[in-house]
Amino acid sequence: MAELALHELTLSHFRSHKAARLELDGRPVAIFGPNGAGKTNILEAVSLFSPGRGLRRAAADEIARRPEALGWKITGILRLLHRSHELATWAEPGAARQVTIDSKAATQTALGRIARMVWLVPSMDRLWIEGADGRRRFLDRITLSFEPVHAENALKYEKAMRERNRLLKDHVRDPHWYAALESQMAEAGCALQASRRVALARLAGAQAGAETAFPAADLMLTGAEGSETPPGAAEFARALADNRQQDLYAGRTLIGPHRADIDAVYSAKGVAARQCSTGEQKALLISLILSNARALAQDFGAPPVLLLDEVAAHLDATRRAALYHEICALGAQAWMTGTGAELFRDLGGKAQRLEVTEAAGVSAIAKRD
Repeated sequence: MAELALHELTLSHFRSHKAARLELDGRPVAIFGPNGAGKTNILEAVSLFSPGRGLRRAAADEIARRPEALGWKITGILRLLHRSHELATWAEPGAARQVTIDSKAATQTALGRIARMVWLVPSMDRLWIEGADGRRRFLDRITLSFEPVHAENALKYEKAMRERNRLLKDHVRDPHWYAALESQMAEAGCALQASRRVALARLAGAQAGAETAFPAADLMLTGAEGSETPPGAAEFARALADNRQQDLYAGRTLIGPHRADIDAVYSAKGVAARQCSTGEQKALLISLILSNARALAQDFGAPPVLLLDEVAAHLDATRRAALYHEICALGAQAWMTGTGAELFRDLGGKAQRLEVTEAAGVSAIAKRD
């Protein structure tokens, strides 16, 4: 059984689920049912036991079941290395999301220290061919799995940058207004970039020597001086000051970690990920998720919970079986969705199965073990 796993999950007025309670063990969870039944909603609920907005990046008010709009709540029992934690997160209408751990108020960063999670959702399938924003979020999610404080540094950086951008849009030229903000951006920004580099190094180490059916990817941080010797906070602050005139013309900050990107190359072929086939791109993504999980298992003493939405898409039967084998070998509790039970046949008795159906806008979950 997995050393880190949810053993209970309760949903209340969460998306299409008016009320649901699941009792689970540490095995992988195979969730099947027709499109629109509410499968992904379960994975989203689990993802909210980690810092941030979850796998859909939804605001708290967007999650509540309609038309009631009463707010929502998720509770769970998480077992980590022979210790149990009671987790709860919820939001009332118009209010921010709240978190408790063992009935005590907690921060989202505290969640990240005990509930390590990584996920793969269909929207990531176009990661290598769309804009840098998606790749940056992908990298930051991986980085956050290693360093929960990464979220706090990101918030500090973004807050200072928003205030600086407001000055730029108002054509404020007095340097005294900028100095403190640029110092805050420099300190938080250097921490962000340093954490990102560490995360990429951890992925590279986890891919090296791994025997897997999924291809390895060479990753490089680019943009925001990503491929150069990283500047210190003082150098970054000077660069922001030197760039003010250009930023004034643009009305926004043009340099910094918010402009970072990652390049990926299919290692064995030497081909850029954006030039690979759809199937190869999916396989590269799965390889990175598995590498993330292996590295976390080394650091944390237990593999993370994996959330794999429609994971069988673009995988042939051989690679699908290989994925299930790797999940079981890793000892992870993986939550996987698919339209039919047959997609999970290769898991045999190594997984617990849930069928999700929907009627009149209400989802129902039934165990099928």
